[in-house]
Amino acid sequence: MKDNAKVAVIGAGITGITTAYQLARKGADVTVFEANPYPAMETSYANGGQLSASNAEVWNSIPTMIKGVQWMFSSGAPLLMNPKPSWHKYSWLAEFVGAIPNYEANTLQTVKWAIDARKQLLEMAGAESIDFDHEETGILHFYETKKQFEVAEKVTALLKKGGLERRPVTVEEISKIEPTLKGDVYGGFFTESDFTGDIHKFTSALATACIKRGVDMRLSTVVEKLRSDHGKIELFSRIDDKNVSSSPGQHKEVFDQVVVCAGVHSRKFAAMLGDRLNVYPVKGYSITVNLEDEANQAAAPMTSLLDDNAKLVTSRLGKRRFRVAGTAEFNGYSKDIVWKRIDPMLKWCHRHFPDMSTESFVSWAGLRPMMPNMLPRVGKGNRPGVFYNTGHGHLGWTLSGATSDIVSELVITEGAA
Repeated sequence: MKDNAKVAVIGAGITGITTAYQLARKGADVTVFEANPYPAMETSYANGGQLSASNAEVWNSIPTMIKGVQWMFSSGAPLLMNPKPSWHKYSWLAEFVGAIPNYEANTLQTVKWAIDARKQLLEMAGAESIDFDHEETGILHFYETKKQFEVAEKVTALLKKGGLERRPVTVEEISKIEPTLKGDVYGGFFTESDFTGDIHKFTSALATACIKRGVDMRLSTVVEKLRSDHGKIELFSRIDDKNVSSSPGQHKEVFDQVVVCAGVHSRKFAAMLGDRLNVYPVKGYSITVNLEDEANQAAAPMTSLLDDNAKLVTSRLGKRRFRVAGTAEFNGYSKDIVWKRIDPMLKWCHRHFPDMSTESFVSWAGLRPMMPNMLPRVGKGNRPGVFYNTGHGHLGWTLSGATSDIVSELVITEGAA
């Protein structure tokens, strides 16, 4: 890295903060820009909690499309689509269909990144002594029917080609792995190497570690314009802090390089920098059940679960919290929390964990930044000094450790040239 080379990172979610950390650790002069007053306040706030290489299968397949069409006609189904015409949405869907022939290759790439990312994130947590309600109890995928199980066998074989071991388990084994799980279960697959944790706690703590390493953290700062000019990046920002009585106007700074890690907002920044980045905001929901007494704590599962039929995942976040997350909603940039999307998750809890009370819970909705081929955009843009680490969809927590390492190496290499 050249002396005084300056790198701007846009976004302080999990991908932005891990990127900033990796860059700072490798000697870069880093400034992070985040519109919110704190890190990890959007998609990295309350996700499902799983670091799941076992969930690396991309969605671009004919069976998924058939299910999706069927689900579109049920308000409580895992997938919901607003039929209102939108060029962004329908162009994304057309590219999604076009990526079906790459289903196997893209799944293999995703699982390889996910396996590497697990090691990277644990190394970061260890180096900075980060407590993020980390549970290494594995992830259990369970299925209600023989047909569902047989489909999962094929996925398991594909994941094995990518280096992941997940083993089949019987109903009897499932009852030992997670004795609180009730309801119809035919069988499952268990991945002992997967684990869970609180993405918000991790990202917030890593942001603090970044500051200690010299990163300039610009919170409550809106990036309004980016411009690439003669190999430099001009960044125009504005402080957006209601606690500041007289915020200054737009401020211009010049950087040698920029890494766009802005989630669903990455599309507009890419356009400013001469790149097309077809990220679409796919809304997901979660509920966090407060386990307020010992009986409730004992009734909630400790093992992380994935119900492939309902498309719901769970994680135990410490002693007193249980999270359920899932669904996919194509409805633009709306983050409204709709009861008909929350209610199926509560009913799912009642069916599978009848002794656990859901009297106290917190609901949340976030926008996953998804690319049509389900692979994040990681690497260089068309112009010098422009890089991307974004578009991770539902796997930002799972993949960020690996993709941040990849993009930081590219930035450092270019900066040293």
